Amino acid sequence: MTKNKNNQAIWENRIKNSTSSFFQRVGSSIDIDKRLYKEDITGSIAHVEMLFKQKIISFKIKNKIIYGLSKIKKEISNKKFEFNKNHEDIHMNIEKRLFQIIGEEAGYIHTGRSRNDQVITDLKIWIKSASKEIDFCLHKIIKSTLNLATKNIYTIMPGFTHLKNAQAVSFAHYLMAYIEIFQRDRKRFNNNLESLNENPLGVAAIAGTSFNIDRDFTTKKLGFKKPTNNSIDTVSDRDFVLDFLYCVSVCAMHISRMSEELIIWNSDGFKLINLSDKVVTGSSIMPQKKNPDPLEYLRGKSGNIYGNLFSMLTILKGLPLSYFKDLQDDKEIIFSSNDILINCLKIFDEVLKNLSPNKKRMLELANSGYITATDFADYLVKNHSLSFRKAYQKTADLVNLAEKKKKKLGDFSLEELKKIEPKLTNDVLKVFDLKNSIKSKKTYGGTSFDNIKKMIFKYNKLK
Repeated sequence: MTKNKNNQAIWENRIKNSTSSFFQRVGSSIDIDKRLYKEDITGSIAHVEMLFKQKIISFKIKNKIIYGLSKIKKEISNKKFEFNKNHEDIHMNIEKRLFQIIGEEAGYIHTGRSRNDQVITDLKIWIKSASKEIDFCLHKIIKSTLNLATKNIYTIMPGFTHLKNAQAVSFAHYLMAYIEIFQRDRKRFNNNLESLNENPLGVAAIAGTSFNIDRDFTTKKLGFKKPTNNSIDTVSDRDFVLDFLYCVSVCAMHISRMSEELIIWNSDGFKLINLSDKVVTGSSIMPQKKNPDPLEYLRGKSGNIYGNLFSMLTILKGLPLSYFKDLQDDKEIIFSSNDILINCLKIFDEVLKNLSPNKKRMLELANSGYITATDFADYLVKNHSLSFRKAYQKTADLVNLAEKKKKKLGDFSLEELKKIEPKLTNDVLKVFDLKNSIKSKKTYGGTSFDNIKKMIFKYNKLK
């Protein structure tokens, strides 16, 4: 192995005194950014291939560098690589090891680039991969939701507004609302992938490079759509980080909302759903308890993710262009939010697979709260030419009477109903049937059983 002074800091000739051990510890990011080793090696290989193509380095040097990088990748994958905090980050750890493997010719690897464009390239490639993993997890959740919805098309429950009984809906229709939400999350991540699909490699530290590099070559090699337009903007840009963190935050918020809903439905006050023993925990003092701790975990983790988004916004708000050490924290923030979300998506999918409706209780609750009142108002408009406001008033009178007599709307006889509206005929009694109420909501997007079947069929085709 060739002995070389590259085992020292790369700025040794300029900064004579050694950095304090304390600053070395706090300034080192290797414990965080070593996760980028695959992306860093991929970017470096594309870069040296471009350097050879442009006749900036020789064929022999190109091959030696690629050989060394491939060996390093294998060492890290096999956990045989020693990360050194003295070398600060993943980029320098890899470069220093490359010197050990191939000697002084490793010094050509950094021709025409800087760590500034290198790290952004790594990070963009990593976010692409992370977004695809999140999309896969979202797809699994949608599939689990579809399976549960398919089994519960005819399960009737009350739909809620203000947590008060509103109108009768199918439990499947409620579940399909989750699918719409997660589909928007998928679209949001995919839109973000499109917006970050610009190649930073080759803008160097801030001004570009005097070497005759080919950024279109590395763009194609690394799977980007086009090179970035401005070198100053490129090295200071972390909008793509904010976009990713925002997407993660919205998705976490959706999981939190749904978790809260399921916690309420599982409570002894509602008893609308049952959770299997696989997704509950017990109490240290109360033997009877089965607590929805996983759902509470999901609800709580949204706060951590929000905090990461706000942290990144705060870091960026006071930074002039272009690169500053402050930006080093972006990776820890991104990795944290990504890991939390992936974990939450997997937990939520597990909950969905271990959730069942309490159909009897759902129907019982749907039969309370006068939830067919709007159906009666609609009936008066359609069959007796009343304005909706007039029909609303008459329906309110009926509800008031039902409350006074402690009766359900469907318990009234035709004679009693005629005191509200004398023109009523016997067919009005069908209006108070919950199944008929659901069947009548045929407009696109409504809760009718036929609509639900069509939507389930539509989403099954999209699998």
